[in-house]
Amino acid sequence: MPMRLWSRFFAKPPAEPVGPQFGALPYRMVDGQLVVLLITSRGRGKWIFPKGRQMEGKTPWESAELEAYEEAGVVGEIETTPIGSYFLPVTEERPQPIEVKMFPLLVTDQREDWKEMGQRYRHWAVLPEAKRLITHDGLADVALALAQRETSRSVSRRAPLQA
Repeated sequence: MPMRLWSRFFAKPPAEPVGPQFGALPYRMVDGQLVVLLITSRGRGKWIFPKGRQMEGKTPWESAELEAYEEAGVVGEIETTPIGSYFLPVTEERPQPIEVKMFPLLVTDQREDWKEMGQRYRHWAVLPEAKRLITHDGLADVALALAQRETSRSVSRRAPLQA
């Protein structure tokens, strides 16, 4: 069978449109230290933050907030400006990298039951541990940017006023 005919019948289906994804970076401050909530990916069990495509009728940050609820069972105060982004690498299923913009989510409640609880683990981690667990390039840097921002906010709240 000529190769052109073969590829016509057995070619891979066209890839889905590639666009940015949006994620939540769930966090809390505990004794002045940032802790972040990691979840495992469904496919390979890697430690990540909740993320997904923009949902119809939702803003990027609303989509990220909903992903955090579905994937990690947390709710809180989502910010409307991303703290940073990272790129999902090229794979066999993904022909080009995908940017994931991350929105900080200050967690106010953690549910015991949530939509994907049977498919994922979740784990609160301080930054050094989170950096060890995260394998996606750039993802730990986004958490570090949030930690630096929160630390500087904490210091500025404690600083005495200058006359």
